[in-house]
Amino acid sequence: MSVVVIEFTTLDGIVSDPDGSGGTPYGGWILRFGREEIAGDRFGLGRTLDEGVVLLGHATWQAFARLWPGRDDPFSTRLNAAPKLVACRTASDAADVSAWANSRLLEGDLLDAVRTERRDVIVMGSIGVVHALADADLVDEYRLLTFPTVLGTGRPLFPAGGPPAELECLSAERVGATVLTRYRRARG
Repeated sequence: MSVVVIEFTTLDGIVSDPDGSGGTPYGGWILRFGREEIAGDRFGLGRTLDEGVVLLGHATWQAFARLWPGRDDPFSTRLNAAPKLVACRTASDAADVSAWANSRLLEGDLLDAVRTERRDVIVMGSIGVVHALADADLVDEYRLLTFPTVLGTGRPLFPAGGPPAELECLSAERVGATVLTRYRRARG
């Protein structure tokens, strides 16, 4: 089992509100480059998506549940078919997850659930979940699509005071105006 984090990020490491659904003044930065930059399986999830489980925070799940179920391209079909776990911080967040097929609320502690999961875990967006997993040293790989934008504000992927991490670059590829990189935990 491995934990793979999937993020859209800016050059200064900001990951919050990439599509503008959060309503922040700097949100929507990925859409300035055209939808082709983010279409399809840009992150090369392939079999990992077919055989693993997608872990989403409640806010990310809500945004995705409005977007993905109505799509039927090959990547959307795979994502819609994948099992999805929804992590909620509060009981009030623990809402009905029937709006998106194969979704269920994560029961119990997030870290315990990830530690005991037998399938690969794919975390998309969900920066609160990512930070919790990184703090517990549970992230094995980061797949980042970096946009040529500097925001100077917002939630960073790697916050100041967060845990140190030694990573190894597996690949870097230009994709239109963006750069797709893959990093895994350095073997020590």
